[in-house]
Amino acid sequence: MEIKVLGPGCKKCIATKEAIREVISELGLEATVEEVTDMSEIMKYNVLTTPGVVIDGKVVSKGKVPSKKEIESWLKA
Repeated sequence: MEIKVLGPGCKKCIATKEAIREVISELGLEATVEEVTDMSEIMKYNVLTTPGVVIDGKVVSKGKVPSKKEIESWLKA
């Protein structure tokens, strides 16, 4: 599973990345978490408000720090 956190590296982006890593660890999943800070790359996903979360090429969240429950539902789907 490939997960990307899209954003400039702000506090919300960091919080999102940390929450995703925690849920991955809790569920015992194999996944890579990449931080994408290049705005031209972020725009390829049509994300205008950050942080954005992309799982295996699909945008699942834009403009907010997702809850652990939300993250868990994405990872189990």
